[in-house]
Amino acid sequence: MLKTLPILIGLRYTGAKRRNHFISFISGISMAGLTLGVAVLILVLSVMNGFDRELRQRILGMVPHAALYAKDGLKDWQSLANEVSAKPGIEGVAPFVNIQGMMSHKGRVQGVMVNGIEPQWEKKVSILPDFITQGEFDSLAPGEYHIILGDLLARKLGVGLGEKVTLIMPEASLTPAGVMPRLKRFTVSGVFSVGAELDANFAYIHMRDAAKMARMKYPAQGLRLKTEDLFQAPRIAWNLTFDLDASITSSDWTRTHGNLFQAIQMEKTMIGLLLLIIVAVAAFNIVSTLVMVVTDKQGDIAILRTLGMSPGSIMTVFMVQGSIIGVVGILLGTGLGIFLALTVTDIIAGIEHLLGVQFLNANVYFISYLPSELKWLDVVIVTSSGLLMSFLATLYPAYRASKVKPAEALRYDI
Repeated sequence: MLKTLPILIGLRYTGAKRRNHFISFISGISMAGLTLGVAVLILVLSVMNGFDRELRQRILGMVPHAALYAKDGLKDWQSLANEVSAKPGIEGVAPFVNIQGMMSHKGRVQGVMVNGIEPQWEKKVSILPDFITQGEFDSLAPGEYHIILGDLLARKLGVGLGEKVTLIMPEASLTPAGVMPRLKRFTVSGVFSVGAELDANFAYIHMRDAAKMARMKYPAQGLRLKTEDLFQAPRIAWNLTFDLDASITSSDWTRTHGNLFQAIQMEKTMIGLLLLIIVAVAAFNIVSTLVMVVTDKQGDIAILRTLGMSPGSIMTVFMVQGSIIGVVGILLGTGLGIFLALTVTDIIAGIEHLLGVQFLNANVYFISYLPSELKWLDVVIVTSSGLLMSFLATLYPAYRASKVKPAEALRYDI
């Protein structure tokens, strides 16, 4: 009973109606601050996770996880593709030819990365077929010189389905009329929209048409790889260069888009740290609350000391009181944060519908909705950090309470 007495007194102090209502008000503010800080931190981290997921799925669904190249192209790419497909960690393989050039239509010119693909193979490694907004993905056929443009690129050129665009190569050809740029007219047979910058500078044609345009000796420039684990792509590509022919080199997504994802992770870390400061400020409001409680309860502390309670037990009383404020506030914030993280997409969509506005315009941002992905590890880290800061905030006031001298405290109550 004596061991649990400090805990019981701490619980009684927490639930009792204080004579000093200002202290009760400060306690409520501390609890509300913890609730709001924890909820906002969980929500913001979930939204950052959502943006990270969308970028990973969309951008890295379009660009290779890893790629194998040959200087002179691949003579028998089918055999190499079957060999690579059997390697562990490989989910899909597709041939490609990349061409850089200029796209022209009615006086408008845009730089473009043209990807030569085999449509049936490309479906194994790319999300492109799922984001065709106009036309058909299977419209790419050898010799037809059809092209699929990104949505932003098509709008910049002012071109639509069935219209002609001219692809200008960064090389010249010697003709009877003199030195002329190499160019070819293509018919727009499809438009895709995946978001991000890819819609503004990517176009797709059939691989055989691309090989003819590039005057390649062999039909495929290399193989595009889709790995089961995105973050194992660099290791897998490196290992393949040792297992295959010495003339084959490799690259992976960390060389082309690694900086983008590093920036997102750094931004998430910095925002998390800044919001954690808000939680820390709310947690250390407990210090001011308990200091005022200790001042208000000096007479009670003196009586407990004269009855034989040790300084350690006095510390426990006020640590229990402060910890309850922290635990209740943080648990409420955790529950509210989880609820908001799971429903923020629908909530924002409802607000947009009600007000008739769109916060994320698809013409400006790469997605038109607010994504959210709740990760339980984030919840555990935020909750644990908040509980730890709340506990630390109780130590100084509890120590002050243990140092109250009964004779001095009771002198003014007699």
